[in-house]
Amino acid sequence: MIVAQVVYVILFLKELYHLVGHSFTINEQQVMLVVLGLIDVVMISNLLIMVIVGGYETFVSRMELHRHPDQPEWLSHVNASVLKIKLAMAIIGISSIHLLRTFIEAGNLGTATAAFTEKGIMWQVIIHALFVLSALGIALVDKLGTGPSAPEHH
Repeated sequence: MIVAQVVYVILFLKELYHLVGHSFTINEQQVMLVVLGLIDVVMISNLLIMVIVGGYETFVSRMELHRHPDQPEWLSHVNASVLKIKLAMAIIGISSIHLLRTFIEAGNLGTATAAFTEKGIMWQVIIHALFVLSALGIALVDKLGTGPSAPEHH
């Protein structure tokens, strides 16, 4: 996972170099597409960090970061269930960015490639909807698995 993180850092730097190097020759819409690509890479990198740190904290050993200024807020209450929900939400975010890029690029293409045909876009929307339904299912199963919450005292 750490090697994959390094690859995403290299990809981010490559895209950033492309953006800066061509900033005088590309139009606003192309800049937006490159920036969406950068956001996509950052979100995937954040997902990898969550998996690396959360997985280590949950399955290997506690990191003992209590009161450390760099401790992620979510790490204090991480467990396998919380990690699954956070991963599902990150995947939905990544899918949303990818779908937005597809919609923007599809409007600009005169020739249809496989990803930008009506059928290709339809499948991307269906897959995104399935990600959302899966996240809702994971959250529901988690909620049912924790049992009823304690009644509030007034």
